[in-house]
Amino acid sequence: MHSMANSLTISILVFLLCVSADGARQVPYTINTNNGRFLSCLNSDVGICKSMVETQGYSCEEHTVTTTDGYILSLQRIPAGRSGVTADKPPVLLQHGVFSDATTWLVNTPDQSLGFILADNGYDVWLANTRGTKYSSGHTSLSPSDPAYWNWSWDELAAYDLPASVQYVYDQTGQNLHYVGHSLGTLMALAAFSKQQSLNMIRSAALLSPIAYLDQITTLLGKAAAYSMIGDALYWLGIDEFLPGGEAVTNFMNGICNITNIDCSSEFSLTSVVAGPPCCISPSTMDAVAKYGPQPTATKNMLHLAQMVRQGTIAMYDYGSEDDNNEHYGQPTPPVYNMSSILNDLPLFLAHGGQDYLSDPADVQTLMGALSDHDADKLLVLYPEEYAHLDFTLAGNANQVVYDPIMGFFSLN
Repeated sequence: MHSMANSLTISILVFLLCVSADGARQVPYTINTNNGRFLSCLNSDVGICKSMVETQGYSCEEHTVTTTDGYILSLQRIPAGRSGVTADKPPVLLQHGVFSDATTWLVNTPDQSLGFILADNGYDVWLANTRGTKYSSGHTSLSPSDPAYWNWSWDELAAYDLPASVQYVYDQTGQNLHYVGHSLGTLMALAAFSKQQSLNMIRSAALLSPIAYLDQITTLLGKAAAYSMIGDALYWLGIDEFLPGGEAVTNFMNGICNITNIDCSSEFSLTSVVAGPPCCISPSTMDAVAKYGPQPTATKNMLHLAQMVRQGTIAMYDYGSEDDNNEHYGQPTPPVYNMSSILNDLPLFLAHGGQDYLSDPADVQTLMGALSDHDADKLLVLYPEEYAHLDFTLAGNANQVVYDPIMGFFSLN
């Protein structure tokens, strides 16, 4: 594997060196640094409420919250069902995965999309968008064209974004909330919960395609990207924003696909190779996902995920040397997130699929082992054998397979 990694690294650098470092997206942003309020991104697109929620007949509110490190995040609230009846059940915060935003909970029809289903069943629905995504690109002093804007990984998403969103929903509603995360949204929660962050405001957590350990992933493309030092290569070229569809990332992915002889000719084939073959996602849903486009993330975040694959640990970002780690952490190795530190009486719902290449069943079993002391009546596991990574948010039958059990779980907590 290491010889393959070396050849991949050399080939990737050749591909990337043919691309200028300004292949990353450059978009003008307007920010009022006096009070930290996001004014605009000089983009004519309307927000998620107007483009995706109100068009389906639901009321919707746009909110913003500023993290303690200055990122201005957008949240959408669906306070009532399509009937207009105001929510009479607790708030639910939905947190998307990497390369996505809150639209992932809304792209299917109202009777197939978790955001709408929860609202129609009386829940006060809140949709989170992590830093760097289209509608959470504001900052009190930086713009996405500044390299410093992208100096974060999922460490910061767990330490700042999740607590800010949870606190905001709690402050607005005065109620403890249920949490639903998918993929990276589960990693954020597990990392935060292992440090007892925000737990005093959490009723329960439903984690779909849970990510904690990644060293047994079965996706060849994912392994190749991780072991080829993807983040290192892009960092060396000064590309701080990892933008799917951007010139630099497209050239990189084409290189990986060519070298590994993997068919990446279509979005569906690429999705299947990376995340597992979805069983139940319609072509129209894939078209809707493509319409809203993949969202950018930090190259540092991708490097951190690659470290998890290579090292088999769930730990903070590794700066690469004992001296640098000492400077950041006061110790030569990154601190570990201890999954067994999660409170044993926190109600957890874990759902993972047999065809998932990223939340691999073997890695999920490692997580289950770390949670072996969890109260048996507070841990529910759902395992649809036919489901791959994206089925949990996009499958046409997820309303019966996943979402009905989630609401049953919520009703008990």
